[in-house]
Amino acid sequence: MSTWSSLYLEVTYQVLGWIAFASWSFSFYPQVILNFRRKSVVGLNFDFLVLNLTKHSSYLIYNAALFFSPEIQNQYHEKYGYDEMIPVAANDVAFSIHAVLLTIFTLSQVLIYDRGNQKVSKICILISSTAWAAALVCLIVAWPKHSWLWLISVFNTLQVIMTAIKYIPQAFMNFQRKSTVGWSIGNILLDLTGGLLNFAQMAVQSIDQNSWVNFYGNIGKTLLSLEVVFFDLLFILQHCVFYPVDKKKKVVEQRVPEGTIAPLIDSPDNSKETV
Repeated sequence: MSTWSSLYLEVTYQVLGWIAFASWSFSFYPQVILNFRRKSVVGLNFDFLVLNLTKHSSYLIYNAALFFSPEIQNQYHEKYGYDEMIPVAANDVAFSIHAVLLTIFTLSQVLIYDRGNQKVSKICILISSTAWAAALVCLIVAWPKHSWLWLISVFNTLQVIMTAIKYIPQAFMNFQRKSTVGWSIGNILLDLTGGLLNFAQMAVQSIDQNSWVNFYGNIGKTLLSLEVVFFDLLFILQHCVFYPVDKKKKVVEQRVPEGTIAPLIDSPDNSKETV
């Protein structure tokens, strides 16, 4: 089994990994704090949250399984070579656990704070349900032959797909409202930092091992970082260039009449109002 050739690069790898963990983990808090201060989640797309939970749950399954299971690690080495290092670090597992918990907490804010007329769309529910149904089918297929590496690779692919999809409702909602009010830019800046550091961490491992296998051996992590950088740059453009906040004007938020609360899940009668 491969070991580090350079102590300096090993330390650098760990430092970059935990800074990335901190950046990505802290990226959840600006939105949580913003929701708390406003006592409102208007402007935060609920489809994003639901898809985000599916994404992070899938990523947690992949990271934890590959990091903790000797059997899956052996299958990885059989496929990519015994001289290759496992492409999942402790900070990846820690981040995934934290991300699932914070996403659940943010969803709980949706239940207690003013949400205007926003709802979870039927399309979002369909996508999430289909994803988990497909994962269940793959589990049934993998079970007889113990094809665990293939199975967790399915979850890794699933999280990549969910990452690509989850940002679209929020980006489109910002476009429709011509505003990013209610969507924390602090979240985006920290998220972007984590994505860039993630790339740097993988590059350090590749330099030490003189191999780029970890980039395609954990293609999900590679694509995740690419997607994060792309969408975060888009959100920064929306916030700073396309729809800058005019602090001299009061921002009028769309709210439901006092004393009423819109249903959280879209109903057939209100499907046309879904974001």
